[in-house]
Amino acid sequence: MDDRMSYSHGVEQSNEQHFLEQPKVLVLDCPAIFSFHEKKFEKKFHLLKAWESPLPMEEFLKNHARSVKVILSSFKTRITADILNLLPWVELIACESTGVENIDLVECRKRGITVTNAASAFVEDVADMAIGLLLAVLMKIPAADRDVRFKLWPQNMTFPVGHFKLREKQVGIVGLGNIGLQVAKRLEAFGCSISYTSRKEKHNLSSYKYYPKTQELAINCKILIVCCALTDQTHHIINRNVMEALGKDGIVINVGRGPLIDEKELVKFLVEGKIGGAGLDVFEKEPYVPNELVELDNVVLTPHRAGFTEQAFFDDFQLLVGNIESVFSTTNPLMSPVMELV
Repeated sequence: MDDRMSYSHGVEQSNEQHFLEQPKVLVLDCPAIFSFHEKKFEKKFHLLKAWESPLPMEEFLKNHARSVKVILSSFKTRITADILNLLPWVELIACESTGVENIDLVECRKRGITVTNAASAFVEDVADMAIGLLLAVLMKIPAADRDVRFKLWPQNMTFPVGHFKLREKQVGIVGLGNIGLQVAKRLEAFGCSISYTSRKEKHNLSSYKYYPKTQELAINCKILIVCCALTDQTHHIINRNVMEALGKDGIVINVGRGPLIDEKELVKFLVEGKIGGAGLDVFEKEPYVPNELVELDNVVLTPHRAGFTEQAFFDDFQLLVGNIESVFSTTNPLMSPVMELV
């Protein structure tokens, strides 16, 4: 064997040894963050990519059960008691998103499994998207863009006119958490009056008016921005009664989760002109979007991408790596545990 072959063989052995020594991390579905940082994850961890395996999921999990301490979870990954039964050594579920509604938190608590999330990584960008959707709906920007792109401008001098000015309007925020607070801060620059509903009244925010019921909030606002977490209590928090209270000029923006809104009722109200418009980044049965919404000029649609910026994904990558490494280190602390489990 000449020197070059010997060197090449040595490198292969070294790479194989490094691969075997890497901490194993189970990934059930391809997470969005892999679009940006998959190679970086692979340099740090031995990724067990279940979605790429030809084996049935249950068999794949059983094969790796004894070696898996960490699951890297995408926002679409459902982690149930049945899955956890197949993975008795799991200590951490590191979720790439802020929302953890697809993870059985009660079961995790019983088993002593820690759950972490994206914390504030996406907060600023989601708040920006909420305002972007609102302005796009109010000013009918996509409809105007279409008129220019399809050469309709010269012929169509009756192009869509905006709903109303945002300045000094009453805006209701459904869920005044991290994202809701950033949305409110941005709305203050427009001179808007901020009202909100949340699990608890924020006594340190006396300049914002609190309403304990979402329907009451809708009665007193022209715009609702939905950014609360999805739970059993918030499922369809925007329902028929809330939409009726909002009225025919009202606008709904959703950057939370699709099932926060009763989508069938929303479609009906929009088609019948019972509310003024909607900006939706999320939907009840993603990626399905009702055809009626697609055809409406007073609706702006984006594909569940609020917060998807390079900076946000880099921040999220650092959080995920820090949380995962804490399992394999005696010195690295958890960076973003979900507080319900602490």
